[in-house]
Amino acid sequence: MPATPIARATRLLGYAGLLPQLAAAGLVASGRGEWFFFGRVLALVYGIVILSFLGGIWWGFAVRRTVGQARLAAVAVLPSLVGVALMIATQFGLPLPWALVALGSVVALTLLVDRRLARTGDAPSGWMALRVPLSLGLGGLTILTGILAA
Repeated sequence: MPATPIARATRLLGYAGLLPQLAAAGLVASGRGEWFFFGRVLALVYGIVILSFLGGIWWGFAVRRTVGQARLAAVAVLPSLVGVALMIATQFGLPLPWALVALGSVVALTLLVDRRLARTGDAPSGWMALRVPLSLGLGGLTILTGILAA
């Protein structure tokens, strides 16, 4: 992929994407009745949406490949499957705080795939400078929300 720097507006929109999870953590930290429960669910749903979004980005990188396309496409569907598995698991007894900690950990671990994409040249230049703070930010906020929700 040709070197394409990440635009300032794109970086700002990426950081703005942390706001819903920050709001969810705040709602849970407030400990106030319905807002507490809404914050927990918001954190889970938003985290799963963003995890799936990352998989979609990886899918886009995969279809540009001529070699190794199927392998990366297979990795790209994993985030959605993990998200759905966590959502289902909460309905079968997995405590929601544990699901949030697991989800936040998975979001942070997506950096391993992103690092590989940066090394292979599939991702644009500046990819890791964007992905590290966003994945650690979302992952950390999700884990924090899980801890606060316990």
